Amino acid sequence: MGSYAAVVLAGGAARRMGGVDKPALPVGGRSMRDRVLAAVADAAPRVLVGPAEAVPSGVRVTREAPAGGGPVAATAAGLALLDPDSTVVALLAADLPLLTRAAIGELLAGLDGRRQLDGVCFVDADGRRQSLCGVWRVAALRVGLDRLAAERDGDLAGASVRSLLGGLLVGEVPWGGAGPQPWFDCDTDEDVRRAEEWVR
Repeated sequence: MGSYAAVVLAGGAARRMGGVDKPALPVGGRSMRDRVLAAVADAAPRVLVGPAEAVPSGVRVTREAPAGGGPVAATAAGLALLDPDSTVVALLAADLPLLTRAAIGELLAGLDGRRQLDGVCFVDADGRRQSLCGVWRVAALRVGLDRLAAERDGDLAGASVRSLLGGLLVGEVPWGGAGPQPWFDCDTDEDVRRAEEWVR
C-alpha cells in the first residue's frame, strides 16, 4: 500500500492490574509498548499517546486530554501529530505483545485498493472486531471525531471506540498467519504469563 502512519494508544488505567503502567510491562524481555512500536517500525510517523520513558528514537509522544480520557480522546491526540499528508494510519492498543510486522502487512493488504472502505481490522473466530488492531483512512477517523465532538459538546473523554467507528465502512480481516492471534491483549497478569509462553 505504500506509506502509512501509526498511532499507539498507551494511556489506559489498567484497573484490573492495580493501575500499573501496563504497556511498560515486559514480555520476553521487552515492553509491550516497544513490541507494538517495533511491529510498525516502517510507519512514518509513529506516535505514542500516553506516558513514556525511554521511547525509541523518532517516536512522537503526546497525551490525551484529559490524561486517562480513554481511547477516543487518545486517538484525537495522536492524529493531531500526524503529518499533513498522512492518509492511512494503523491505530493500535499498546498492550498487544504478539503483534508482528506480518500482521500489519495483512491489514494494509486488506485495505489496499478497496477505496470504498474507511478502514479494516482483524476479526476473531466469533466475529468480534478487534478495532484497536486495524488500519484506517485518516480522513474518515477525523470525520468520526468531529461528529462525536459535536454530539458531546467537544468532550471526547469516555467516548467509546464503537461510537467513533459506528458510521464508518469497515472491512474485516481474519487472521491467516501462523502463530498466535496478533490482537491478543494483556488485561490481566495471567494474560501476560500466557504471552510470555508464546514468545519464548
